[in-house]
Amino acid sequence: MPKKGKKKSGKLSRMSEEERLIYMQQKMLAEEEQNKKKEDMLMQFLKDKLSKEESCSIINLNKLNVQWRSVLREVKTKELQKDIEILSQTFERVVDCKDSVIKSLAKDVEESEEQYTHALRSHLQNIDQLLELQRERIALLKEEYQQELDAVQKEFETERKMIIEHMETEASYLQNVILAMEQNITEAESESKMEFQNMRDEIKNKNLEEKHALRLLLEGSVEDLWKQFQLALKNYTDSTDDRRIAYEALKAKDEKSALEIEMQMKKLQKIQDSIASLKNKISVHARESEEQNRRLREKKEVMLKQFQKLKSQMNQARSSEHSRLATLTVQSNATLKELQRIINKGESILRVAEMCRKLETEEEKVLPFYPSSLSAEEMEAVEKVSMAKPSEQLALLMQDYIALDQFWKRYNKVLLEQCALEREKTLLTQDNQNLRIMLKQYLDGISVSEEVLSQENPLLILNNRISLQHKIPPQIPVTETRVRRPVHNVIEAAHVVSHTL
Repeated sequence: MPKKGKKKSGKLSRMSEEERLIYMQQKMLAEEEQNKKKEDMLMQFLKDKLSKEESCSIINLNKLNVQWRSVLREVKTKELQKDIEILSQTFERVVDCKDSVIKSLAKDVEESEEQYTHALRSHLQNIDQLLELQRERIALLKEEYQQELDAVQKEFETERKMIIEHMETEASYLQNVILAMEQNITEAESESKMEFQNMRDEIKNKNLEEKHALRLLLEGSVEDLWKQFQLALKNYTDSTDDRRIAYEALKAKDEKSALEIEMQMKKLQKIQDSIASLKNKISVHARESEEQNRRLREKKEVMLKQFQKLKSQMNQARSSEHSRLATLTVQSNATLKELQRIINKGESILRVAEMCRKLETEEEKVLPFYPSSLSAEEMEAVEKVSMAKPSEQLALLMQDYIALDQFWKRYNKVLLEQCALEREKTLLTQDNQNLRIMLKQYLDGISVSEEVLSQENPLLILNNRISLQHKIPPQIPVTETRVRRPVHNVIEAAHVVSHTL
């Protein structure tokens, strides 16, 4: 080895710095490669080992699962067999209960059918009686109606005859009056016609005479006037030709302007009429608008009052509804809490019932209800009383809790057993106390100590009298070593229930 080291050192000493560095780097790289190969081999070995361990663990886990499942199946089968036995017993008990309920219901159905037939028979009898009364009443009403109809017909006939007779007398009187008036009118008309004819003839003759005389006078004067008129007309036409032409032009112009004036007057009249109608309409509309405004103001005041009233009512209703909503919310929350408490209590009761069910004996499972001590007659009386409809308020409320009779039977049975056990416990505690007293007396009698001598002792005799007095038993402390009861570890049921439920 030292020779090698010397060779290496000599070799390194013969190398230059660069060669030495290259040599050292190659050496380090070779060492790193060797270390890496070793690490890879170690990692591969560990991976193989890990895979083998995993496969073995999987196989062992499967074996454990198979064995554990077989154990669980056996335990579960035993539990299921017990549950099936319990369920079969409960099923038989429930079937017996259902059979008894079915029998009682069939009996109730028969009784109700009898009651129904009896009620139907009485109802049909009442309906027949009512129909008979109704027929008699209708017959009496028909007789009264016929009598009243005959009386009304007789009155109508008598009044009709009187009216016809009165009408005939009046008609004959009016005909006579009409004939007399026609005769008077014809006589007066003939007289007036004769007078009118005479006067007309006289006036006609006078007019003819005057007309003839005037015609003669007028013919001479008309001829003279015609001649004068012709001369004047000729002179006038000669002197007024120019004026006539101007007059015709002015006349045409005047007619045209008259037509325009007439048209303008018509327009003015129409405008004045329209103005007057519009004024009337305006006044009418003003009156109507004032009246309408007055009515609208009244309606507005009424509506405002109604609005204020409705607003106050709405505010009151809103406040009342708000208060009701608040009370309802509070009550609903309280109700929800109470219902949740009842649900929790019911669930705890069911869990406790399941636990108690496991602790029941075979007799309690088969016959959960104690047999009734009443006789058959008393049972019939109780059933009649229960079938009768109650009249008092408390009895009506008790009808809602009839379904809890079976529960109260079991509860009363348990309560009676509890009372009996408590009574037996008191008797046993008294017996135990008496036994302790007797044991203490016996131990005091057979032992001699300062404590025993300081107390009353049956062995100590003074003046031929035993100092033991039987009237007042000595009070023995419970912690006395001679009479102290053995201590047992006891776990309260409440603690068990609170941790199991």
